[in-house]
Amino acid sequence: MPVYSMTGYATINGGSTSAENTAQVVLGIEIRSVNSRFLDLTFKMSDDLRGAEPALRELLGQQLRRGKVEFRAWVEGKADSAVRVPVAQELQKLVSVQDAVCAWLPKAAPLSVMDVMQLLQRVPASLMSAQVQEGLLSLAHTALQAFKQARAKEGARLATMLQGHTASLRALTQTARPLIPELVEQQRLRFLERWRDALGQATNVADSDMARDRALTEATAYAIRIDVAEELTRLLSHLDEIDHLLVQGGELGKRLDFLIQELHREANTLGSKASSLELTRISVDMKILIEQMREQVQNIE
Repeated sequence: MPVYSMTGYATINGGSTSAENTAQVVLGIEIRSVNSRFLDLTFKMSDDLRGAEPALRELLGQQLRRGKVEFRAWVEGKADSAVRVPVAQELQKLVSVQDAVCAWLPKAAPLSVMDVMQLLQRVPASLMSAQVQEGLLSLAHTALQAFKQARAKEGARLATMLQGHTASLRALTQTARPLIPELVEQQRLRFLERWRDALGQATNVADSDMARDRALTEATAYAIRIDVAEELTRLLSHLDEIDHLLVQGGELGKRLDFLIQELHREANTLGSKASSLELTRISVDMKILIEQMREQVQNIE
């Protein structure tokens, strides 16, 4: 399955005819979305199309899982030719309306030819039939597929970037691994030297044994504190799981977000245990990469 981003955009236009097939309308749909913790649907449509909102909401709810989605739909009249010649009944109706208005407003300007043509180009209420709403639903299916393709394209780009970051984190982990035994050995030799100095200052056997026990205790405690092999192992395990999820695809945004938190925890522990400038630098580089991953994961469905 593909990895879907929560950022996407699609727009499409299509035609639909009235039930009487006497006129034609142009339907338009625009879908756009940004990231959100949950699925948040917003519909912006004219009152004539509001009857289709429940079906549209169900359609989007079945296909989308997360994101702040804005769905816009509009309808416009479309003449059969560039200039439609009005029929006598239409003109008679306009004259009756004009007479009624002038009866109450004697100073009202009479209708011009342009006024008449503009009024006739408007979509009659009779066109907002069940057939038009069915056309809107059909067009919504097409727009939704284009929208999902746009989200999949953006999701593939995000997945590639995340895989690049996981590869960089693995490289940093492999750089840190050989440093741990070296640091432990250096500390062992340092405590051994301190122990020998303490033996040289000891006045009796009891003082010698006490100095030796204290040196061994301190050396052991410090070696445990600076040993980050367990943290590096867990970090690699989390990276393997992230790569597996990116290949698997589907709804993985929340799981990735949890794994990013775990990566950040391990990198923090590595930094707190760092006993050399090299390990500190590696920890900082890891945190920078993990923070970049966190921002990208926020856009994954």
